Amino acid sequence: MSALPPLHWLQAFEASARTLSFTAAGQELSVTQAAISQRIRLLEDRLGQALFVRHPRSLSLTPAGQAWLPSVQEAFARLEEGTLEVFGTTSEGQVTLRTTPALQHYWLAPRLARFHATHRDISVRVVSAIWSADFGAQGADMEIRYGRGDWGNVESISLGKESLIPVCSSSLAERLASPGDLAGQTLLHAAGFASGWPAWLSLVDQAALSRQCHSLVCDNLSMVISLAEQGVGVALVHQRLLTGRRSLVAPFATALPVDEGFWLCRPKRQQGQAAHGLWTWLLADREDAERSVITPAST
Repeated sequence: MSALPPLHWLQAFEASARTLSFTAAGQELSVTQAAISQRIRLLEDRLGQALFVRHPRSLSLTPAGQAWLPSVQEAFARLEEGTLEVFGTTSEGQVTLRTTPALQHYWLAPRLARFHATHRDISVRVVSAIWSADFGAQGADMEIRYGRGDWGNVESISLGKESLIPVCSSSLAERLASPGDLAGQTLLHAAGFASGWPAWLSLVDQAALSRQCHSLVCDNLSMVISLAEQGVGVALVHQRLLTGRRSLVAPFATALPVDEGFWLCRPKRQQGQAAHGLWTWLLADREDAERSVITPAST
């Protein structure tokens, strides 16, 4: 008997381990949650070890599952690369691009609208990733990631320098003449970024001010921006994401430079003509992000 389990068992394991959900894995693979659960059980019986810890409402990987997952994902990536090398892409006019919901909404959408207007023969499929673990070699022709560009498994090109600036509704901005006026206000945070309010407050010599402010933390920038638009508080947001946001005002002139940024990435493999066309177009268009950013006290 071959040591390699059936492919559909491996697919069930990889999807379940990535999403930590049998239900989400089933949706991704177009089968029921029960089918995924059965395949995982058969796989564990075949291997003689548990791969998941079943909690009442969630999953976690066992040490064996954690150790095995990179090998399985690498095998799938290599299989995909080999298929492309020999047969090329199966849908020459389709491109899959993966990035965060916030970047999709606030930066990518207007660019895709312009791209679509002049490249109607190319079908673009946009998929969402929220956490860093959602990104990877599988399932996308290219990605827009946030970080320092130090990913060894992909080709990465910076979309430009980044800075963070406080923004809020126009009604709230009227009460903020100087950074000291933030006392008593709610500071809106997005989790997962290296730089945030402590760094900005230190930059304007108001490091102790955070103890006089309320805090509201979200796991995504889209929610943070939405709360700022509704007047809930002041958000510290990447200037790149604020182009054209007339519902927000920057009450202070000081922006915080950061050493992280957005990067256009793609696997180190042969690309189809459509994917290369979108890649080239986005790189040519990236200068547009530097021309028009929100400015202090604009509406």
